[in-house]
Amino acid sequence: MAHRPLIAPSILSADFARLGDEIRAVAGEGDTRADWVHVDVMDAHFVPNLTLGLPVVQSLLKATDVPIDCHLMIENPDKWAIGYAEAGAYNVTVHVEAAHDPIALAKNLRAAGAKAGLSIKPNTPIEDHLETLKHYDTLLVMSVEPGFGGQSFIEGVLDKVRTARRLVDTGHLKLVVEIDGGINADTIEQAAEAGVDCFVAGSAVYGAEDPGKAVAALREQAARVRG
Repeated sequence: MAHRPLIAPSILSADFARLGDEIRAVAGEGDTRADWVHVDVMDAHFVPNLTLGLPVVQSLLKATDVPIDCHLMIENPDKWAIGYAEAGAYNVTVHVEAAHDPIALAKNLRAAGAKAGLSIKPNTPIEDHLETLKHYDTLLVMSVEPGFGGQSFIEGVLDKVRTARRLVDTGHLKLVVEIDGGINADTIEQAAEAGVDCFVAGSAVYGAEDPGKAVAALREQAARVRG
């Protein structure tokens, strides 16, 4: 398990008119500094919402040195994901439900300089994709239906986290276990207990008066559970 809980604020909950400032608010020093900035790319096809795309990500990459974690909720990631890796995203996550050849895609993402992430929706069983996950650096377990921020946490997905954690701890998988959806002060402890390494938090960070302090508080809560 990663030594220190990673916190990845989601700019889906930030003020889109001030994205540079919103990222700077979590790019301080010490515990108030986000480990990754989570960017949700939605195409209104794979999910029923439209957010932002590659031009905005390219601008954000110039505006911060915090690693950018791109979560692509899009159709045909085999074609479009590589552009985000080439732009300089630290981690590019695609959905197993959308990728045509996820193993080839993982290799191409790594060749383009990014970590490769695979995301699974709440109703997608992890067991069907364990071989594929051997080629990935990150597993993103969705704890809400992808598409909109502010949804309630689906506790049932923690079984998938436990499965992944067990496989990482026994050396069968080598990846960071990430969770996205409904993570806040009320849910982060059970997610940490199940074995999550990286916590995506939207409104829990950007709904707070001081986003940096919110990052530090969430990290401390997760670390306490993991002892």
